[in-house]
Amino acid sequence: MCQMEMPMKKHMGGMGMGHMGMMHHMGEGCGGFPLIGDKFPEMEVKTTHGMMKLPGAFAGKWFVLFSHPADFTPVCTTEFVAFEKRRAEFDKLNCELIGLSIDQVFSHMKWTQWIKENLKVEIKFPIIADDQGKVAARMGMIHPGKATNTVRAVFIVDPEATVRLILFYPQEVGRNMDEILRVVQALQMVDKNKVAAPANWPNNELIGDQVIIPPPADEKTAATRKTGGDMVCEDWWFCHKSLNK
Repeated sequence: MCQMEMPMKKHMGGMGMGHMGMMHHMGEGCGGFPLIGDKFPEMEVKTTHGMMKLPGAFAGKWFVLFSHPADFTPVCTTEFVAFEKRRAEFDKLNCELIGLSIDQVFSHMKWTQWIKENLKVEIKFPIIADDQGKVAARMGMIHPGKATNTVRAVFIVDPEATVRLILFYPQEVGRNMDEILRVVQALQMVDKNKVAAPANWPNNELIGDQVIIPPPADEKTAATRKTGGDMVCEDWWFCHKSLNK
């Protein structure tokens, strides 16, 4: 299957979406990283909390897996402190945190000890010691055109072990932890209410904290999309409402 992938790429220009889907799953079977909507791959990892099996260790919970380029580096240190300071907020969302870098577990332990002693912040979430880089390679966290260490990857995974969001930041730019927290909140909200979240929800410039009602799938339903009750429609395809009504 892996050997077939290169010749097939020559003909991708004429492929439909179905063929592209086949290519994705072929690539995943050959080591490509999971995409949004895929199941998180099962793996056993060494962490600062001992051996863990993913995603099973977080069964029934959301979790955020994030990679950092290296221990004892300034940007990564600010990120870990920022994540830990928001850990209680992630806990309220039934969401766990787990970090990763291509370092040994002893390095992680010494680094988190340094953070505790010097910055007065105790890192309580586990950190994967991916010293051979196998997890990073499996999850697409190493971008050879950038460097040999991991980029700042983020995978948000839901309680059914489905990947719901993927972010990649370069090594020189720290992540926005409030945005990661916001996305978990938004994903849980849309799952519960069967709606969509607008830009910058819950602080959208047009509709504030209201949510988007999914567009109608047929003409009959479209004809009913008018402002009334708890629904406000800019047009038949753009309707929104407040969740507290």
